[in-house]
This record gives sequence, C-alpha cells and structure tokens, in this order.
Amino acid sequence: MPIFFFAPMKSKNHIPLLPLLFLSLSLNAIQALNNGPNPLVLNCGSPNAGEDADGRKWQPDDEFLITGDKAVAAKAETQDPSLPSDIPYMTARIFPSEGTYQFPLQNSTSRTLLRLHFYPSSYPNFNISNSYFSVIAGGVTLLNNFSASLAAEALSQAYFIKEYYLAPSELPTLNVTFKPSDKQPQSFGFVNGIEVISSPMVFDEEPILAGSAGSGNDFQAATTVPIDTNSLETMYRLNVGGQYIAPTNDSGGLMRSWYDDSLYIYGAGHGVAVQANITVGYKGLPTYIAPLDVYRTYRSMGAFVDVNKNSNLTWVFQVDPNFMYLIRFHWCDSEMTKINQRVFDVYINNKTAASEMDIFAWTNSIATPIKKDFVVHVSNKADSDTQLWVALHPNDKTKAEFADVLLNGLEIFKLSDNGKSNLAGPNPTLSDLMKKYQEAQMAPKSFETPNESSSSTVVITGAAGGAAAVGIAAVIFLVAYNRKKRVPGGDSATSWLPISWNSNSTTTKSVGRSTQGGVSISTDAASNCRYFSLAEIKNATKNFDESNVIGVGGFGKVYKGIIDSDMKVAIKRSNPSSEQGVHEFQTEIEMLSQLRHRHLVSLIGFCEDNGEMILVYDYMGKGTLREHLYKGNKIILTWKQRLEICIGAARGLHYLHTGAKYTIIHRDVKTTNILVDDKWVAKVSDFGLSKTGPNMNKGHVSTVVKGSFGYLDPEYFRRQQLTEKSDVYSFGVVLFEVLCARPALNPSLPKEQVSLADWALRCARNKTLEDIIDPQLKGKIAPECLKKFAETAEKCLADHGVDRPTMGDVLWSLESALQIQDNFESGRSNSSSSGSMNLESVEEEVIDHNSLIAMHRSTLSLGEDDDVEVNKSSASDNTEDVFSLFVNQQGR
Repeated sequence: MPIFFFAPMKSKNHIPLLPLLFLSLSLNAIQALNNGPNPLVLNCGSPNAGEDADGRKWQPDDEFLITGDKAVAAKAETQDPSLPSDIPYMTARIFPSEGTYQFPLQNSTSRTLLRLHFYPSSYPNFNISNSYFSVIAGGVTLLNNFSASLAAEALSQAYFIKEYYLAPSELPTLNVTFKPSDKQPQSFGFVNGIEVISSPMVFDEEPILAGSAGSGNDFQAATTVPIDTNSLETMYRLNVGGQYIAPTNDSGGLMRSWYDDSLYIYGAGHGVAVQANITVGYKGLPTYIAPLDVYRTYRSMGAFVDVNKNSNLTWVFQVDPNFMYLIRFHWCDSEMTKINQRVFDVYINNKTAASEMDIFAWTNSIATPIKKDFVVHVSNKADSDTQLWVALHPNDKTKAEFADVLLNGLEIFKLSDNGKSNLAGPNPTLSDLMKKYQEAQMAPKSFETPNESSSSTVVITGAAGGAAAVGIAAVIFLVAYNRKKRVPGGDSATSWLPISWNSNSTTTKSVGRSTQGGVSISTDAASNCRYFSLAEIKNATKNFDESNVIGVGGFGKVYKGIIDSDMKVAIKRSNPSSEQGVHEFQTEIEMLSQLRHRHLVSLIGFCEDNGEMILVYDYMGKGTLREHLYKGNKIILTWKQRLEICIGAARGLHYLHTGAKYTIIHRDVKTTNILVDDKWVAKVSDFGLSKTGPNMNKGHVSTVVKGSFGYLDPEYFRRQQLTEKSDVYSFGVVLFEVLCARPALNPSLPKEQVSLADWALRCARNKTLEDIIDPQLKGKIAPECLKKFAETAEKCLADHGVDRPTMGDVLWSLESALQIQDNFESGRSNSSSSGSMNLESVEEEVIDHNSLIAMHRSTLSLGEDDDVEVNKSSASDNTEDVFSLFVNQQGR
C-alpha cells in the first residue's frame, strides 16, 4: 500500500441525512455491504463494474453520490507502468465544487475502514497541479488543502492510497465530502477508488501510556488512554523480520498490506531475521489481528551476547507533530520454552513502555501470538520530535539465559485530536523531506537509560470529545533511515528520500560522474542503500592497498575492507579502462536495492565520487562456488553440500523469475556469480547485466547479446531474444560444472570436449556420464540421485527455451534429488539400482558451440564480467580472506 498524506479541514456545511434518497439506493449496493467479507468497493468515475488484477470486483460510484451536480467522470490520459491495475486508477470522479458520497453502514457499533485511492495523472480539461481539496468523513477532517500531485512528486510515486479507521457512529450512514480549496484558483478534488469495510474489533483495549507501566508483564497499574471516540491513521504496518505481505494474503478480509521493516532500522545493527521452525497458531487471538505470516517470522539481535548487552535494536519513523500515536507490538516467541530465557525492555521515544518483557512468561506456552498497544505524544518542540523511535534492549536485571530481544510485527497509528476532529497533516514537499532526513546518524547509538522524568510531562489530549465518525489515513512512509549521507556535489543535501513499495518511480537522481557524464540513480534505489564518500572507501581499504585485493573481474578489482570499525565488506572498484561501467553500475544498484531474499546478495551501498564508481557488499567467508570445485579446490565439497548450494541458487533465481514485482532475468548465471557464506548458504550475485520489465507479454526481451561464453543460451545468441529460460540454460551448465568439477570452457582440451555443455550432453546420450564426473564423488552419489540430477541438467540445456523447465521445476527436481541422497546416506534407500546408472538419452539437438569458442579465442567481448581470479597472495586457508561479497545473515 502506497504512501498517504492527509490534511485537515473543518466542514462548514454539514450534509443532512436524506432518508428518502437513502431508501432509493440500489438494493444491490446495500447487499454488497451486508455480505460480510464483501466490502463496498467503488471504481470512481467508471460507468461499469470490473475486476482488478487481484480479482476484486469494483462497482460504479454514481449511485452513492448524493450531492455534487458538477462532479464529472474522467479517464486518465496516461497510464504509469507502476499501476498494479487499470481498475480503479484509470478512471476518476472529479469535483470542481463540493460533492458528497453517502454510504450505508453495516454495523454502526464497529469502526469503518475507509480507503481512498489516488492517481494524480492528467485528466481531460483538468490540470492536476491545480488540484487542492479537503476530505471530511463523518465530521472528521482527513485532508485539508491537500495536493495529491505534490505528495506523489515529493514521495516519488505515481499513485497512493489513504486508509482510515473511522470511529463508531450512531448514524446508519457515512458521509464523505470532497471540497475544492477556495485558496487556489481553478481548484478541484478527485478520487479514483473508494473502499468501505466494516472492521472487526481490531482496537479492543485501551492502550498504555508509554512511561507509566511498571516492571514485568503486569500492566494493571499503568495509565491507559481511552480511544473509543478517536479515529486512527495507519502510519506504518510492518512484518518485522519477514517479507512483504500482499492485501490478498491478509487475515480477516481487511486487505491490509504488511511491509518489510529493514528500511526503518537505525544504524548498522539490523539483527537477525528468523523464521519459526514450529507450527504457529492463533491460540485464542482473533485471526483478524494479523496474518499468521507475521507471527511466523521475527527479528532478534543474534548470538553475540557482549555486543547485545551494550546496544539496541532500533527503528525510526517520520511522523506528523502534535498528535498522539498508538504503537502496536506483535510478539510470538517460537524458541523459548521456559521463563527468564529471553527478557527485554521496550522504549518508545526514550520512554519505557515496558520493562522485563518475558513473552513466554506472559503466554505460558511456546509459539503463542500476542499483541500489546502503547501510546505516546509527539510534539513539535524540535525537529527530532517529528521522529518516532522504537527500541528494544536486553534486560540484564533478571539474569536471563540469553541477552536478546524479539519482535514479529509493528503497527503505528495516528490518533485524531478530539478537540478539532482532525487527522490531517501538511502537504509534503521535497525540501521539507530533505531537511528531516539530514539528522540521520552514521552509526547506531549505544544504549542509554531513557529519561524517565520526561514521561510525567507528556501532554495527553482528551479522549472524550470526538466526532461521531472519525477518519484515519494509512500512510506508509518507507524511508531508508540508516545513515546520514552527503550527495556528491553538494555539501548540505542528503541522498535519503522517502519511497513507496507500490510504485516504480521513474524519478532519478543524477550523482554526477565527472569523467563519464553522470550516473542516474532513482530515488528509490538511493533510499534503499547507503551512500559512501570516497574518503570512507579509502579508509576502509587503506587507500586501496594492493594487499587488500581479493579478486579481479571485468568490472575491476575487489578489495576487502572494514567499515564502521568492525564490519567486513567486499568493495568492488570500477576500472576506468574496463568496458563495463556506468550502465552495469547503475543496474546493480537499481536491482539489488529493491531485492530482499535469503539467496540473493545484499548491497550495502555505493560510492560515486570524484570519478569513481564503487559498490560495497557484505563480505562472505566461503567465496565463490567455483573456488570449491577446481582452481586448487581448497575445500572438497561433499555431494550433499553441492546439492544444497545448487538448491539455494535455484531458489534465488526462481524468486527473480516469479517472486519479484516484475520478471527479472539475471543474464549472467555462472559459478563465479554464486557465492556461499560461512554456513554454506548460496546467494546469487552480480546483477550488472540483468534485465526486467513491467510485463512479459511477448515472452521475451529483445536486447543485444551479453553474457559469459560457455554459459550463453544458444537461442538467445541466435535470435537476440532474452527470456527467463536463458537463465535456465546457464544454470544447466552450472549443474554440470558442479557434477564434473571442470570449467564451462577449457580450450586446452580436445575440440569435442572444449564446451562442457556439448561434452556432457554427448556423454549423457552415450550413457558414459559417470566417466566424466568429479573423481572425488565416485561411489558417493546415490545412483537414482545422480540420474535425477543429470536429467535435470540435460533438460536445462535443451536447444529451444520452450523445451526447458522453469526454475520452479528445476528447484523441485533438485530437492527431490537431495531427498534421495539423504535416504541413501542414512541407509534407507529404496532404490534397487546397485550398478551403473542408466541415463535416458537426450533427444534434443546437441548444441554446437564452435562459433562461440572461435569468437572467445579472438577476444571478442560481449560485455560480460570475466571470471573473478583470486589473488593468491591475499587468499589463504583463513576463510576470512576468501573472496565473497555477502556474509550478513539477516534473512532479508
């Protein structure tokens, strides 16, 4: 769900209840509200009903419009590629003068969830930059003098949604009024979509005032704040330690979005993202509170006790001043089995919300979800007060067994101020946002005891006065708020900008490469990773000392470095004479800044300063897969280890093809681009040649051929049409490389053996594949496992992409092979095969790579990153010196 900004305005003309008109409303519309799980979902400005990309049915809005004779229906003149669906964004209801919707309420005793969808595009006869308007729902101002165009521009997104939980009303209807601003000439209001949902008892208890609770899990004496008459605005909703949860996967039919929390973590201490290894059930907690996926994943501090005792796990959020905020914590401890194993303190804006929190003691059972609500007031006395800090710190007073914390989910809601019945804030502007993020610090603060005296001076707004029906906006303000960074070429600006998950902004930021005319990095990408100055990079590498060189590739040299005193990183520095440059640099940043997966590399940041192009990654102790197959073969991998690494890489590629918003084709899959960490977890790396797009209707991307010889898809080479099956072909070569422990191309061998793909297929056809497998594996592979593995690799190398399996199919086959090997090694093999393997013949035409090899020998470059060669003077048996790019196991 995109960012929402709502501004306040008082209603001057209350729209009276019109009973006769209400009775004339369509019975079908009323039925839509009374069907429980089926909310009222309106496609504003459209005369016809339709379905969005998720299959949700949207109906026309005209029968609910009770005033607004001048309101017109309009169709957007342009369609941004980031729009998830034509419905409801390509049509709009435009209000040149005041207009009001009236919706029947299914249950006046419960809150109403109201969502407003906005796409500030070009509409015929209307200049979107003139649109300033207010929105009042049930007497509560949601927006005042609001410009959707300014908000979208400042936040770098094409569309957004505003979401409100309205307080219960005594009236059987809800009026939502759009009123153009009288301060702006030719002003008008508009809306693209409206959702009205009867909400269950999501807010079922009075929240606790931060700073008023005692120790332990006893909150009886704490001060609570009544919120029955308050409406709430969803500022943030995070699946802590987990991935994005789409509205269609939400619980309770509320269609909420849950976002990744990593962008909000303060400092370098991201902790560890963990997934529960036991079954999690609601156990009495209402299912609509949060989906089970929230309680199945969590973030903790990890196993470093000494570090944990002196640090926090902290998140920072930007909020509007002069409001009360409700902070909801979701917890589910799936590890601890007794009291006093994991005990921690909770702080909100430097006030103790809860001390000596022991989740197991609270629930008296393992894997039991709970939630707890707290409130805090945010003033505008200083710039820092517009930030809301949430911190968890291990408590050492109880002498707990582990010095650790945990959090599964976090929600932040803005409470309406009852005196003004208002939830609105000012229009965001780019300059204001830049100022607010200049205060971000470069390193996490050490733990400090909160100032408890401040809790007694908190101003609490009264909760008894509110309006009958009040509104809340769901503002998802996704900000990469880890560091303060300088934009190259400017001394006072910052590169941190707010971004949205639900739009692919085309807004870019030129970070000015002095020697090559500049590099354009989108604000999304710049916000998702850290900007390093050249001075920081030089300090990390001891001024690019050659003794720190751990690899050399087509892009340039790779150095081992240290940042933030103790964090090991791999620093890839562009070679000015390299044919790879600006485009690969930009693509790597754009791709990796948006991707979060256990089996994909993680980009820490980049440097574009004084003519340099530098990428900074996590350092990974076990290096590249190729290093452990040949080139001295420092560590002989068992067959099971090789299978697990292949499965990990397949999972990463499968995510690229199907799990990301758009299909991503890696285009350079090879063993040097598969990295392994200290636990032998595989990660796919190097996205400089990757391709993506908003759709794959044609099934391919027409593009100049790039890749690595020996791995290159012959169909892609012939037709210059790239598909995800091109990655499948390259991965098939990787599979044979793992099995045979030899390079994809070896010109020193006889002509028929130069290409591993050709030679392996020929051996498989002749049933002699066992003769070319790695001698270290002879007799150690289950015959049925070898057969399954070889068949999978053969299918990947089919000459035509349509005949190759998907990465999902490849992954399934490899996991099956691993299961067979497990049974074989544990003596439970049911296979009757005891002799040599009988592989089926490959019917596909064997690929002739002679032309490719000839081009390779004539040094023709296709723009690929050459194989990384390990610097033998810096590489040693010490795993810390083995080149790799990623070591941070945060499960992102």
